[in-house]
Amino acid sequence: MRIILFILLGLLLGREASAQRHYVCYYTPEPLKIDGVGSEAAWQKAAWTEDYTDIEGDIRPRPTYKTRTKLLWDKENLYIYTEMEEPDLWGELLKHDTIIFHDNDFEVFIDPDNDTHNYFELEINALGTVMDLFLGKPYRNGGHALLGWDTQGLRSAVHTVGTMNQPGDTDKGWSVEMAIPLTSLRLWSERALGDSSLVRINFSRVEWDKDIVGGKYVVRSNPSTGRRLPEHNWVWTPQGIINMHAPEKWGYLLLSARPVGTDTIVFLLPAEEQARQYLWEVYYRQRKYLADHGGYAKDLESLGLSSTVQDGKWGTFRLEMEAITMQYTVVLKGDSLKGGLGIDQDGKVVSGIGKH
Repeated sequence: MRIILFILLGLLLGREASAQRHYVCYYTPEPLKIDGVGSEAAWQKAAWTEDYTDIEGDIRPRPTYKTRTKLLWDKENLYIYTEMEEPDLWGELLKHDTIIFHDNDFEVFIDPDNDTHNYFELEINALGTVMDLFLGKPYRNGGHALLGWDTQGLRSAVHTVGTMNQPGDTDKGWSVEMAIPLTSLRLWSERALGDSSLVRINFSRVEWDKDIVGGKYVVRSNPSTGRRLPEHNWVWTPQGIINMHAPEKWGYLLLSARPVGTDTIVFLLPAEEQARQYLWEVYYRQRKYLADHGGYAKDLESLGLSSTVQDGKWGTFRLEMEAITMQYTVVLKGDSLKGGLGIDQDGKVVSGIGKH
């Protein structure tokens, strides 16, 4: 069996690169029964992700209960199977597209083309109730959740080990299995997902602290305000902030046409992914500059940045910025890139600028 390491990002402008995780998703030649159990041979061959961590990363305590995920794909679907330890199985919401994270839930976030816009979110609770939505851009940039969007052809199932909504006993947990049609993750003329597609993805588990009142589970609240205490957010790839809607911080999913259980493939993050990190440095500094000054910086020097970046692995990158008070565009070019990369005040990344 050939083994190749997936090489992560190195230093970014003198700081550590984000701890974005990666997963190579292999092809399943056999059909999968979506029953929440994940017992097929293909699932047994698939590797687990790392255990989930707190959304803010290592600065917060490790999650109380274990969560981990497997993925597979075929020509029609992306398959997700997740197991969650849970001593108190609980859920109340039964209507599609209600705000499922008001219960304990499992969530999937997918940005198929890695531009941080036009991405998808799915949530499911232990009762199997689903909420799915589409965002044209993140909330931070004025985006609005389109709850009217549905994942056409989605199949999902939940398997519980224990008793739902019965305080006083100790349950083992629950698992979720999903088949997400690849066609539902494609917009307009976008290229269909397939072999070698690199997708941004993250998974989140929302867990509420509960008390038992009158023989029922009740979410713990602040006695002085009566409001719920903040939920726990446990994720596959730490965001570093309490916000899942920052797609540039999600992990990497690589689709491989090799059947699961065969060779482990060779993969290296391309130069473009390293280069994107420099664009995001400009974006975050511009957001701070806007908050401090009421408008965007007109030049890179005002942000404390140089127009030339020497990267130890990929050579020289060059930054160019055009800006007015409430708008800007940054273009990054480099000898190791097939085309330029751009980002604007909405955080939308455009690739292939000037490519012929």
